[in-house]
Amino acid sequence: MTVPTEEKQTNEHVASVGSKDSSTNDSTMEPTLVEHLTDLRKQLVKSIAVFLVFFIGAFSTINLWFPYVTRGHKLIVLGPLEIITFYTTISAALALGLALPFLCNFLWQFVRPGLNEKESRFLSLYSPVMFILFAAGLAFGYFIVNPLSYNFLISLGAMNFDILISAQEYVRFLLLTTMPIGLLFELPMVAMFLAAIGLLTGDTMKKVRKWSYVVLAVLSALITPPDFITQLIVLIPMILLYEASIRLVIHTEKRAQLRATEESQSRPV
Repeated sequence: MTVPTEEKQTNEHVASVGSKDSSTNDSTMEPTLVEHLTDLRKQLVKSIAVFLVFFIGAFSTINLWFPYVTRGHKLIVLGPLEIITFYTTISAALALGLALPFLCNFLWQFVRPGLNEKESRFLSLYSPVMFILFAAGLAFGYFIVNPLSYNFLISLGAMNFDILISAQEYVRFLLLTTMPIGLLFELPMVAMFLAAIGLLTGDTMKKVRKWSYVVLAVLSALITPPDFITQLIVLIPMILLYEASIRLVIHTEKRAQLRATEESQSRPV
């Protein structure tokens, strides 16, 4: 008669131990999630603070750099609120560009614990290069694409229209001809990253080269005004960057194979 009682006590003991283990696991998982969210909030707060500092600085000194934005073009505003909209938009764009290295660093600090060794090593080595390429794309858009597109479209309409450019439309056109080009200049780094984690090879990029050119042509047509000259000016650097990406991916693959061969030879038999 005592056997069922002992079995019952044993089952209760096992159940209690199991519940303690589950509660222990929950208690250990909960701080990890809390710490993760706390770190995310910390990085977001720092990012917003840096952006606001640059935004306030840009907005308060707008009269100093405003001529470089308008390039001496005569702009009109259609109401008092449009002045604030223009100043705010252009100051926010400038502040975002200046704060971008800091924002990338904060993002890197947050995602680094979740990356594997290859991803972490790649981002730590090439983050400065990614920013330089983005800045080069912005400079290419600002000094080449934007003035050519603007002058072409203005001369095209001057024959039949009295052209008055509003400040809001001008800043929209300026951002359209700079920001997307800066992102497209990141193509080599994106290709190298995909190759570093094993999702892309140089042979694959060679096989889809023709289709990639078509995609780049469509992208250049979407991010530029509807004139062939400007689209061609954007497309040519994109093709060169694609070819450079192929060379970089092949070089990365050769280095990885050489490293693997050296490691295999250095291992004791």
